[in-house]
Amino acid sequence: MDIEIRPEAKGDYTEVGTVNDLAFGQPGEGAMVEALRYNPRFIRGLSLVACVDGLVVGHILFFPVDIETPGERVESLSLAPLAVLPEYQNMGIGGKLIEAGVEAARCMGFASVIVMGHPGYYSRFGFKPASQWCIRPPMEAPEEAFMALELARGSLKGKAGTVVYPREYDAAL
Repeated sequence: MDIEIRPEAKGDYTEVGTVNDLAFGQPGEGAMVEALRYNPRFIRGLSLVACVDGLVVGHILFFPVDIETPGERVESLSLAPLAVLPEYQNMGIGGKLIEAGVEAARCMGFASVIVMGHPGYYSRFGFKPASQWCIRPPMEAPEEAFMALELARGSLKGKAGTVVYPREYDAAL
């Protein structure tokens, strides 16, 4: 099976919405992605799709967020959502999307990524509990599920604080 990973195009929007809604088993994820596209901080090159035979089967979005520290706001990225159609899950597509997105973020000069997710899965890609850097989510969450990845060595050292998500994420958080 050939998997193509590429930046999302306008013609993909409907399929991306469907992928997100079906992957999460509820409506709303696709609408959140649609709303984030209108946020001025949206970066088109960090919204990627996975295609098999021309069909969009997966989507990942890396979106700018801030870590609010006592002395400054530090820019980071949130990895959310990551979605793969149910019939294409457990085939490595999500991993390929993560790897491609992390590389794109690194090439754009971003220094870190934050994710809320399954520790056993995301740790395979280098994510570690964000509490290691005293970085907290804005809501109650299991400590082990709130993770961070340094794209530049030492980029989170001394950046203790709370992650501030854009309002479009509120419904999902």
